[in-house]
Amino acid sequence: MSKSPAPTPQLNRLRAAAALIPIIQSGLANAKLSRDRAAQMTQFVEWTTHCTPEDATEQALVEEVSEGLHDLKATLES
Repeated sequence: MSKSPAPTPQLNRLRAAAALIPIIQSGLANAKLSRDRAAQMTQFVEWTTHCTPEDATEQALVEEVSEGLHDLKATLES
């Protein structure tokens, strides 16, 4: 069994951002989330990517969050 990295504030923020992306997308798709609220949440997601990854786990999360962020921004701009 592989050992998970010890949680750090940065890792926890990245995990939270990765989990928020599908929630934001779903909320926009079914109109349960206002565009303003989605934009605020997207700003948090973007903020989490402005870090220097300390290991491969964080690097993978930054990449995942960045890809989701690109899709969120495109949705909000349309």
